[in-house]
Amino acid sequence: MLNKETDMVQFGYALSSEEHRPNDLVDDARRAEARGFKFALISDHFHPWVDSQGEGPFVWSLIGAIAYSTERMQLGTGVTCPLIRIHPAILAQAAATAAAMMPGRFFFGLGTGENLNEHVLGDHWPPYERRSDMLREAVEVIRKLWEGESTTFYGKYYTVENARLYTLPEQPIPIMIAAAGENSASLAGEIGDGLITTSSDAEVVQNFDAKGASSRPHYGKLTVCCHEDAAEARKIVLDLWPTAGLKGELSQELPTPAHFEQAAKNVTEEDIAEAIVCGNDVEAHKQKVQAFLDAGIEHIYVHQIGPDQDAMFKFYEKHIFPAFL
Repeated sequence: MLNKETDMVQFGYALSSEEHRPNDLVDDARRAEARGFKFALISDHFHPWVDSQGEGPFVWSLIGAIAYSTERMQLGTGVTCPLIRIHPAILAQAAATAAAMMPGRFFFGLGTGENLNEHVLGDHWPPYERRSDMLREAVEVIRKLWEGESTTFYGKYYTVENARLYTLPEQPIPIMIAAAGENSASLAGEIGDGLITTSSDAEVVQNFDAKGASSRPHYGKLTVCCHEDAAEARKIVLDLWPTAGLKGELSQELPTPAHFEQAAKNVTEEDIAEAIVCGNDVEAHKQKVQAFLDAGIEHIYVHQIGPDQDAMFKFYEKHIFPAFL
């Protein structure tokens, strides 16, 4: 169990590219750094989850702008799928360039993705077992190219011929792998330099650590809606993030925002209240943070749903940081 006395605890910020315009995301990253957030993860989507979110910018353009606009904050993708929509060799080049632009501050978050984003070129959406196999091979391709040598690779899923990356960072790029269950956590532990997860599930952390050094970083996403009126916060979340009330594998399998809207029709404000911290109850926020720490997750990045990002910045700076840092 971690507590406020440990110097390992860090708070980060979730840059939700599904909800915000590109220039606003760059401004939010700069403001988060000024408020004391040590790192950020930016979502890599082609589509938003539902139409009310309304955005879907190209993440690599944003990363370049954030690299130029910040000085200290670490930044990672949260997360990129290197399987279908973009070939892992191209993503290896993109990540290497991003890391060269912000030395020692960039990490590459990878996962097996969602049909929502990966079907757009007409490719088949494979089952998880195949996607996990593809992810393992994609990571191999990426790491080979990062060695900076001429690379030829003929794999089961990917081909690279006489490719060499000339622009590389001076420091190695950590690869963090997203996981939500036992199998994905074990895979992440085998191939990742760190773990990314969206819940305070101690078993996920334990399965990850069982496959390698427990000293590797663990990143957990805490989703909130800070607002003076908790009832209004629930309404904001129900409008913009109704998928918080969905369970199971729907988030990986549904292909369009319209399908997610259909699936979320039966989600209620009560469902939202169970899944998301809505409002400014200090103890409720502290309990959620502590649950991540108790699970062994020491990097906690906060996703504020809705347009008012300042509400979360001010609330966490005043009430949460002093309790844990």
